[in-house]
Amino acid sequence: MPLLDTGIWHGTLYSDGWVEAAGGTAAVRSPATREEIGRVGVADPGDVARACARAAAAQRDWAATSYPERAAVLRRAGALWEQHAAEVGDWLVREAGSIPPKADVETATAAQECYEAASLASHPLGEIIPSAQPRLSLARRLPVGVVGVIAPFNFPLILAIRSVAPALALGNAVVLKPDARTAVCGGLAIARIFEEAGLPEGLLHVLPGGVEAGEALVTDPHVRVISFTGSTAAGRRVGAAAARHLKRAHLELGGNSALVVLDDADLDLAASAGAWGSFLHQGQICMTTGRHLVHESLAERYVAALAAKADHLPVGDPAKEQVALGPIIDEGQRDKIHTLVTASVEAGARLAAGGTYDGLFYRPTVLADVTPDTPAYAQEVFGPVAPVLPFTDLDEAVALAGGTEYGLSLGILSRDVMRAMALAERIPSGIVHINDQTVSDEAVAPFGGVGASGTGSRFGGAAANVEAFTETQWLTVQGDITRYPF
Repeated sequence: MPLLDTGIWHGTLYSDGWVEAAGGTAAVRSPATREEIGRVGVADPGDVARACARAAAAQRDWAATSYPERAAVLRRAGALWEQHAAEVGDWLVREAGSIPPKADVETATAAQECYEAASLASHPLGEIIPSAQPRLSLARRLPVGVVGVIAPFNFPLILAIRSVAPALALGNAVVLKPDARTAVCGGLAIARIFEEAGLPEGLLHVLPGGVEAGEALVTDPHVRVISFTGSTAAGRRVGAAAARHLKRAHLELGGNSALVVLDDADLDLAASAGAWGSFLHQGQICMTTGRHLVHESLAERYVAALAAKADHLPVGDPAKEQVALGPIIDEGQRDKIHTLVTASVEAGARLAAGGTYDGLFYRPTVLADVTPDTPAYAQEVFGPVAPVLPFTDLDEAVALAGGTEYGLSLGILSRDVMRAMALAERIPSGIVHINDQTVSDEAVAPFGGVGASGTGSRFGGAAANVEAFTETQWLTVQGDITRYPF
């Protein structure tokens, strides 16, 4: 039986069972064809309030559930992602515009996130600390209660499940608001997987919705932690609202990540890495290689090699043909990309490849002769655009790479690994890859940026997930009541 039977989710949202959404319904559209491929319920603030209250009530019993039972649910969920990978992958292709290999990465990572989360249920959650008094003194970690998760459209499954799975494993309830443009593969699929895995009712609520639903989730008194992935502008608003309500917000935001190509790098391999980093999923990734900093001795040949790759990459509907790039998510994002490219050319940049589009299919683009003020270099494009800027020495490379408000990911390509590592220490970045491009993520690795790329919060790995989704409680125990002079 299909996991995403249209009769189950058509016009509904998942909130303690499948219910009608008070906010009505919205079309699910393929970005490649713009045809309607389904409809989903749209949550309003009232739906959010009811879901959060129900989640808080259900969470207490879940936190008291034995760790083997919680771990078993997560393991079953992992197996179900593997079992239904083809079906969910098809939705990732049609709904999110993913090419099939990218969809495969998402479903495989979703399974791995659940398997890793299963181990969190039995992870040590505290330590014995010394006390000046004759007593046992403990610092222990307890579930926060209800975790609100707001996830974007670009990697809709990974960027939701990486918070949902560990939060549930650690004894929390979760209210997830996926992007309305990818509500099925980034939301309802997760609900169905955990429903099939035997997660008790009331613990996971999936509510597609707009800004009003997101604001209601951030400010709801039952929600103690917000896990947000999205743009820096939206993240600032989420962080401000969370701060006003004295709750933690883990913010994974935008980036304008640099790939630094040193003078001893293999040119062909460097161009290949640069093309992958800039053009994967149409450049719609927070870690996308947004700036190519290339030593002046290689820069001209690097531009030519990168442009040749861009010119030969097929672009089209990944549901119908084998392509390297699929569609941009919608017209608004496409127009933003093209505006930045056009403004860059008008400012003096040379269009070495691309710069055109057909519908929502944007050609991979290479810009040469850029300066630090070139719009497509200075701003996060979130599209398949690769600006190339030469540098003369390591000091200039450091200044250029660090000359941005963002600090998410950094790639350095060099035959001299120790020189690359020394260079990395001089450039602020939450993630660094030596001899690789900027896009990478693993369920076991801490993930997050600095500066305008986020609050420095981390997802991934036991320590980071425990820190993100639990609270610390100091507990002391002694055999007799202390006698006081009062």
